[in-house]
Amino acid sequence: MSSFDVLEEAGELTRRGQPFALATVVWRQGPSSGQQGSRAIITAEGDLHGWIGGACAEPVVIREARQVITEGVPRLLLLGTPEQFAGRAQVGAAVSDGMTFVPIACQSEGALEVYIEPVLPAPHLVIVGRSPMVATLADLSRTLGWRTTVLDRGAFSAADADESSMVVVATQGHGDEEAVEQAAAARPAYLGLVGSAKRGAAVLGYLTDRGVPQERLDRVRVPAGLDLGRTSHREIAVAILAELVQLRASGALVPGTAATGGARVAERTPAQATDPVCGMTVTADASSYPLEHEGETYYFCCAGCRRSFQENPAAHLKESRC
Repeated sequence: MSSFDVLEEAGELTRRGQPFALATVVWRQGPSSGQQGSRAIITAEGDLHGWIGGACAEPVVIREARQVITEGVPRLLLLGTPEQFAGRAQVGAAVSDGMTFVPIACQSEGALEVYIEPVLPAPHLVIVGRSPMVATLADLSRTLGWRTTVLDRGAFSAADADESSMVVVATQGHGDEEAVEQAAAARPAYLGLVGSAKRGAAVLGYLTDRGVPQERLDRVRVPAGLDLGRTSHREIAVAILAELVQLRASGALVPGTAATGGARVAERTPAQATDPVCGMTVTADASSYPLEHEGETYYFCCAGCRRSFQENPAAHLKESRC
């Protein structure tokens, strides 16, 4: 993919509401295969589209990009040896806010500076129901730039939300049970029911009797919104939006996490290992030139490092343990 193809792909991912990181080479020292201005997209799953560098740089950029997506904070990645960044970096340490140094000492002897920035989709709010409160909540959320969908209870289904969505059921006693059941099936990051605690208990009790899994029902917040005391219908919208903003700011609203404090689903991050020759972090799988030595498997960034280890394993193991 050319740099312009990468930007087109970035636009398509943005339209689909998928998070990703955009990596750009801002400086290089030859003979690195990465070129200044080269770009690549890294998805949350670790897929890379585009070109950022060779076998040494790519896995490090993917690893750091996934972290950038998780944290939502950009960083400048320095890839090379301490000598190539003399005065700017210390091995294994952040050189300053927003900068990270990763030592790479492969045969290419090149160096890169790669700027990685997160591109995160606008928060998705689904409101089920029709009322002055719903209209106010929708207007306020759109003012914040959120992607907001308002649906009547009969038009809403689990397909209208996903694990990153926030769902507010405001059906006011007209089909609450069906709307909550559909919303819970989508396992959204937030699910709130507008109504009293007594009404909420009745709805959840009914759904329990229907056989809805308790784990899904435990995700329902009722009453939805911060407790602001006696409020008007439109002020309830403010209370709900305030709760959503508070939860998002605290990092509680992430895919796979119930806003009630449930455990986050473990990220499927592949196991990693350290190349004993160059010190680079690599993926511990068949793609990283595995070699068994004295009952332990070692992984390498390239065939050259693997060959160097084979020729004198004792020397490299001694260096890696110093």
